[in-house]
Amino acid sequence: MRRNPVKAKLRAGQPAIGTWMSLGSVTAARFMARSGFDWLTVDIEHSLVNIETATHMLGSIADAGCVALARVPSNRHDHIKRVLDNGGHGVVVPMVNTPQEAADAVAACLYPPVGNRSVGGSVHALNWNATAAEYYSQVNDEVLIVLQCEHIDAVRNFDAVYGRPNVDAIFVGPNDLMASMRDAAGKPPAADVFERTLQEILAGCRRLGIAAGIHSFSVEDTQMRIAQGWQFIAINSELKMMVDGAAKIVGALGLGAGGELTKY
Repeated sequence: MRRNPVKAKLRAGQPAIGTWMSLGSVTAARFMARSGFDWLTVDIEHSLVNIETATHMLGSIADAGCVALARVPSNRHDHIKRVLDNGGHGVVVPMVNTPQEAADAVAACLYPPVGNRSVGGSVHALNWNATAAEYYSQVNDEVLIVLQCEHIDAVRNFDAVYGRPNVDAIFVGPNDLMASMRDAAGKPPAADVFERTLQEILAGCRRLGIAAGIHSFSVEDTQMRIAQGWQFIAINSELKMMVDGAAKIVGALGLGAGGELTKY
């Protein structure tokens, strides 16, 4: 059975860099899976992607030798089960804010006796180059479990929420975390306050022996986060890379709206 190189990298203290797939394009997934990223995450939470499209995208990513992950729409057993049963090498679970939510997410990813994942499906083993029997007996050791830290309440209760076995990474969603830190007038936190919060999360991950993850928005930002000790890092998305590239060309030629697309 295929092993999960991202899981191995994180356990070894190394960074694993990927990006978000938000367009729902199987063809884009095929190309991006060959671009050199360690992993790609099919975003089912904030995109138009349904389970059928996600299945084809996960298969395309896996067939190219890349690690195929999926962010589920929400922390529900059926969402987690379906992306794993349809070939995900791991799951990113959004909005995990309490100890019970974390426990539920982890349990849904793992077969008994460790968890309560339901036994079934047929596509899953294909993406692991395994027989069904091999998959059922070994996948608990290889599936990547990433819980998102997206609310200040979870940061304040970090060890109780995330300190449990079988969690591979805690992934910060910067936009939602910042939104949860707005004051009564809706004003976001100052940059230094937000950065201190990120460093609290990084310290918490070190304390618990879990890889720290974050979404970054430039090569320079990614390099800085790696130097700080972050490991599971998403840089932009395939959509952002496409529109940034287009805006750069349009701007250089003096055409169109002069980079209006860069807002995406």
